[in-house]
Amino acid sequence: MIKIGQYNTLEVVKLVDFGVFLDGGEDFGNILLPKSGVPAGTELGDKLEVFVYFDSEDDVIATTEKPTAIVGDFALLRVVGICGVGAFVDWGLQKDLLVPFSEQRRRLEVGQEIMVHIYTDKASGRIVGSTKFNRFLDKTPARYKVGDEVQVQIAEVTDLGYKAVIEGQHWGLLFKTESFGKLFPGKKLKAYIKEIRPDGKINLSLQKAGRAKVDDLSDKILSTLERKGGFVPLSDKSTPEAIFKEFRTSKATFKKTIGGLYKKGMIIIERDGIRLNDN
Repeated sequence: MIKIGQYNTLEVVKLVDFGVFLDGGEDFGNILLPKSGVPAGTELGDKLEVFVYFDSEDDVIATTEKPTAIVGDFALLRVVGICGVGAFVDWGLQKDLLVPFSEQRRRLEVGQEIMVHIYTDKASGRIVGSTKFNRFLDKTPARYKVGDEVQVQIAEVTDLGYKAVIEGQHWGLLFKTESFGKLFPGKKLKAYIKEIRPDGKINLSLQKAGRAKVDDLSDKILSTLERKGGFVPLSDKSTPEAIFKEFRTSKATFKKTIGGLYKKGMIIIERDGIRLNDN
């Protein structure tokens, strides 16, 4: 079955001067892939991976272009136009994506970059965008456990920290005290479930909890020292930015970890860095 707004592998059933027609099944019939997107040497019977969506005439069409995101995704997109029914955002295809006024939490402006959820409107069947994420998140019970590793995407910055979408399904909050490195809307990264509150809300951390994160970082520091000839120019005096760039961790965790390695006699802490203890 054809999935509108997603990638499909379809068979070439007809060659024409202006492109090829692909088998869209009983629901859609033959779907045009314009000539500009047809790979060289394409023949009848070939199967092509294409993105299927609606063109400017609202006809189903295929493309070999790769959009920034597909139906079901959250993505950071730029507003490129305003019309009588909403705003258009650039999602990497010739036809821009409409975010109707009814799907905007606040009015969008040209040039603005905004997180958008792409979905298929049930009433019209069209692919549209929305900034009202609450309609799409937390609709299923969260079955995570504290300590679980998850994939998250930063959605917005708040006074408390960063609201993030967990696995495309649930809201999570990363407090400023738990964050480090460059975080911004649209960024995807690995995180850990820190707490599931009684009200069901989820708090996140960028590091494993307790001893686990220290042990994990210890291994990383030792392997980095071995790879770099036994010395790394980072110490407890280094900036948080420099430490994060090398080890993707906070300065506090780094200091705790090298302190533990020093007590075990595995490293030597010098004024300008740490050195592997060959003894």
